Amino acid sequence: MADGPSYIGARTPRREDARLLTGSGRFVGKVRLPGMVYAAVARSPVAHARLTGCDGTAARAAGALDVVTPGDADGVRLPCVTLAPGQRHLSYPVLDEIVRYAGQPVAVVVAGTEAAAEDALGLLELEFDELPAVIGAERALADGAPLLYPEWGTNLVADFTLGDADCEEAIAGATHVVEMEFTIGRATPAPIEPRGVVASYADDVLTLWAATQAPHHVRDHAAEALGLSFDRVRVIGCDVGGGFGAKEHLYPDEVLVCLAAMRLGRPVKWTEPRSDHLAATLPARDAVHRARLALDAEGRFLALHCDIVGDLGAHPSNVGISPLAVTATTLPGPYRFDKVGVRLRAAVTTTTPTGSYRGFGQPEGTWTRERLVDEAARRLGEDPVELRLRNMIGPGELPFTSRTWQTYDSGDYPRALRVLRDLVEEGTAARDGRRRGVGYSCHVEATGLGPSQDMKAMGIQAGGYETATVRMEQDASVVVWSGVAVIGQGIETSLAQLAADRMGVPLSKVRVVLGDTAATPYSSIGSIASRSLTIGGAALTQAAERLREKIVAIAAHQLEASADDIEIDGQVVHVKGDPEAGRTLAEIATSAWRGWDLPEGVSPGLEERATYDPSAYTYAYGAHAAAVAVDPDTGAVEVEGYWAVNDCGVVVNPDIVEGQLYGGIAQGIGMALTEEVAYSAEGQPSAEYLWPTTREVPDIRLELLETPSPLTPGGMKGVGEAGTISPPAAIGNAVAAALPEIAHRVVATPITPSAIWSALQEG
Repeated sequence: MADGPSYIGARTPRREDARLLTGSGRFVGKVRLPGMVYAAVARSPVAHARLTGCDGTAARAAGALDVVTPGDADGVRLPCVTLAPGQRHLSYPVLDEIVRYAGQPVAVVVAGTEAAAEDALGLLELEFDELPAVIGAERALADGAPLLYPEWGTNLVADFTLGDADCEEAIAGATHVVEMEFTIGRATPAPIEPRGVVASYADDVLTLWAATQAPHHVRDHAAEALGLSFDRVRVIGCDVGGGFGAKEHLYPDEVLVCLAAMRLGRPVKWTEPRSDHLAATLPARDAVHRARLALDAEGRFLALHCDIVGDLGAHPSNVGISPLAVTATTLPGPYRFDKVGVRLRAAVTTTTPTGSYRGFGQPEGTWTRERLVDEAARRLGEDPVELRLRNMIGPGELPFTSRTWQTYDSGDYPRALRVLRDLVEEGTAARDGRRRGVGYSCHVEATGLGPSQDMKAMGIQAGGYETATVRMEQDASVVVWSGVAVIGQGIETSLAQLAADRMGVPLSKVRVVLGDTAATPYSSIGSIASRSLTIGGAALTQAAERLREKIVAIAAHQLEASADDIEIDGQVVHVKGDPEAGRTLAEIATSAWRGWDLPEGVSPGLEERATYDPSAYTYAYGAHAAAVAVDPDTGAVEVEGYWAVNDCGVVVNPDIVEGQLYGGIAQGIGMALTEEVAYSAEGQPSAEYLWPTTREVPDIRLELLETPSPLTPGGMKGVGEAGTISPPAAIGNAVAAALPEIAHRVVATPITPSAIWSALQEG
């Protein structure tokens, strides 16, 4: 621990903001290289077809420098990182002569300017032999459905069960059973900055500037796809204007930009047009849940079962079925159940492949569980908060292993709900003809993806450890290198606070270096899954503490004192109780780097490196409440108030934690009310997508609790996804409370005005 003032828990201003708010951000869009040219991606206008012609003659005649067609990219494939049991496809081509979704890349054109590339794109002569589309996972699994991969003989990718095999018996013998079918709409991340890359190939080295959450992940897959050795690919992760899971991997169109740079020998730049986003960037969610909650006569939860049917889109993406698997394993949430069972099926359809989105399967499971709990309370005439408290795991029961094998490490779940209940302001109904209700939702969040060996057992082709290097220079300045990435989450500031605190040096003396595969430690998966501070920060904590121990040992030797009597205070190392008996940190550092006056067995220099591979996940948790007003004449829903209590272990910077929660809750409100990528029967994605604005997001009141994780060095848990997990369920429960006559019909996200109006008319 630090000897001076602690930086842990301080509301330190984000050091990233200075460059981000003054136009000095290091974004892909600002990369300019000599001789740079521009790429445009041709995408299929149809959902399912055989590409029978792709002629770039006219485009080349009009000035296109290169046209990359499927024949030029034969054998160039990207890996599926997470594999389902028995999964047939372990990789997918970056260009394919069979089109399986509208928006699939079919060619890339390169020209001297962006405008010229777009013009040349319009001159490509594409011919398609259309095939029948299949939209919706359940339709894809029906008898006689068109097959995306005829050689499979089915559209089914995965079908397995987990949990308790005798769950059905427990449900059959229960006094009360609540059974409902839920639909979770397809949602898509909407970063401020679209995807983009700049690729340069010179001296047999491919350098890629990318808006990415995982630079080393991108490097590895680019090298494998293009047949390059890893040491000949360098990825520079730029500032990222929002990742949210969509930028955690390498896309086919991005590989094609690299291929074009290698073919031309010139830097090539590509930025995803906003018009392409809904079809080109991986969406998520999109599942049907048939779920049952069984209770005894006293309202005690006996069993929970869910039949999950998920839509993978045109092929398993890099993450495959893993969001659906996370839904299954996190389904029990913070409650006790005697039995929990899940059947999970996943199908391919002629739609954009589904992948990662903030929350990664957890909002879906929380929606289903928490709606069931509220419906059970309504049918039993119980208070929904009291029903939850009666069945909630208590702090004395932790660590607790759920029926789906998740071992919750620490916390006080009932306390979070009680604190939340005290925060909620019910208010009085305004005389405006609208119906009002308050809804609650509770969740446990799996954070800190790892450990590596467990990931292997789950079929994830990656590791979960992180490495950090800390060095003190001769002037006592400190440099931190970490493999996690900057994605707007404030990680530079948080890591600097950890280093300053552990070493007892001023925060202003710490610099953090991230995002360059040629300089930073290897990170297999980067900043995803609420892990950058939990795992990256744990590695840094260990490295900084080792470096501090070395400094103390050198000082003790030079001051002829016991190491136990040495303390670091700002820029001075001295003997406790005797400020005059000391040396400056710069003097200690200089002597260390020169190899002067060191204790026996201590090597020159001041640099330490630590690798942290977690022994288990850490589990954060939260309780949310929403107050809504519903217009029964139109079905319109307004969120009038929102409250949340969250515990992510040790809070390094409350401002950053609160910022993550505010943003996540806003995204959760969008999932609840407005966001959905819908498809026509022919497989055409919707032309509009309604993200929430400041009009839809009310004032949000937050309360932070702090229960340190006993597993993580430093006690941190993740918070990056926490805000997204409970809002849909809290809002759904609030709508059901406002309209009890159709509460059983509140089963789909988004909760649209037309759905509410129709239910009211039919009810």
